Amino acid sequence: MRAILFDFGGTMDFPRHWLDRFLSHYREAGFSLSRSELDLAFDAATRTAYHSTAQVRHYQLAELLDYLIGLQLVFLRDHRMLTGANPDLQNPSILSRALKQIGEAFVAESRRGMSISREVLANLKDRFTLGVVSNFYGNLDVIMSEAGFDGIVAGIADSGVVGIYKPDLGIYKAALSAIGAEPLGTVMVGDSLDKDCAPAQALGMRTVWLRHREAEDPPSSLAADFTIRDLNELKALL
Repeated sequence: MRAILFDFGGTMDFPRHWLDRFLSHYREAGFSLSRSELDLAFDAATRTAYHSTAQVRHYQLAELLDYLIGLQLVFLRDHRMLTGANPDLQNPSILSRALKQIGEAFVAESRRGMSISREVLANLKDRFTLGVVSNFYGNLDVIMSEAGFDGIVAGIADSGVVGIYKPDLGIYKAALSAIGAEPLGTVMVGDSLDKDCAPAQALGMRTVWLRHREAEDPPSSLAADFTIRDLNELKALL
């Protein structure tokens, strides 16, 4: 193998789905939301952000989180999903502090995760050409540069820039082109079997599934070549 492609969210920034991370931080801030309720707000905010590349293009991580949380809050308010929350959160100043707490906690968690993954990738870059392929908002290069990945990652395929979203094979072809790699010599590492591993396998890549602690047993129709629980396991695996 000569190249490795990595997913970003849930893989390089922290080994947990963003929805589950948001839910934990919302609850710690005093919101009594179910996962299904937050999922609706999360999805609506994500779809809006996907179409707001011109606005977020130069956002660093903290700015992006403030923007996404703001969109989530609008959805939750509009759909009356805050009625069961801590009554104190109806106070604008208390609500503002709670939202600030969520954003800061999420950013701190991401920075810890990216520090670990940066060390893993730095140890791999002399043996492999490394790239990132992600459904993101057009500013992934800014966030990765902020986190110190310059000189480690050779290319990034950000759906907000490429205009193609996983699991479409086109974004994987764009990622391979960005790092000058061929499918048969490339490994794909990601936390989603259907969005990361399946399309990569369709192109002829080997796959590594980063299995989150919340992940249920997958259907027999979905499988990766290898499964890991932590990016640090890549060194021995490869």
